[in-house]
Amino acid sequence: MKQAYADELLLTLKRAGSILKATGVPFALAGSFAAYAHGGASSDHDVDFLVRHQDLETIVSAFTDAGFRIEHPPEDWLVKAYDGGQLVDLIYRPIEIPVSDETLEQASMMSVGPLSLPVLSATQLMVHKLLTYDQHYCDFAPGLQMARSLREKINWVQVRQDTKSSPYAAAFLVLVHHLGLAPETVGTDG
Repeated sequence: MKQAYADELLLTLKRAGSILKATGVPFALAGSFAAYAHGGASSDHDVDFLVRHQDLETIVSAFTDAGFRIEHPPEDWLVKAYDGGQLVDLIYRPIEIPVSDETLEQASMMSVGPLSLPVLSATQLMVHKLLTYDQHYCDFAPGLQMARSLREKINWVQVRQDTKSSPYAAAFLVLVHHLGLAPETVGTDG
């Protein structure tokens, strides 16, 4: 990622995080910036936050007041907020599961650049990544990068349990086992 663009995206992360904190509604940093907070690779295109659907009106109003341009895309699981050319995804239903209090309670406060923000756990990041795989999208490269960089922070047994309904996740778990990124029991039926 080019440094100037990275700096702008980090500034957007700081602005968006500050706006969300000021609203008082629960939220969590997700996506590649959450992986970055855990020691993984940084984002190259947007900032993702998990929010509850019932808080959208408050959040959208706060972002609008702060000068962000709001877009309601045809996808019915997020709202997009633009800070100039920088994108913030406000996601309320990732992986077809609504964001709940329980989802957000699993986040922990971490330093992300100059802010302390609630950040989704490495385990939940991996679960979310694996549950995006389906017959239309099955590029394991980003998931492998995440698994490689966060492997010690991921509870692989929990990942296996939370993704057991997905054959794509099962295939991924076999692969990470064979690559030595996850314990033996993760990639097998044992």
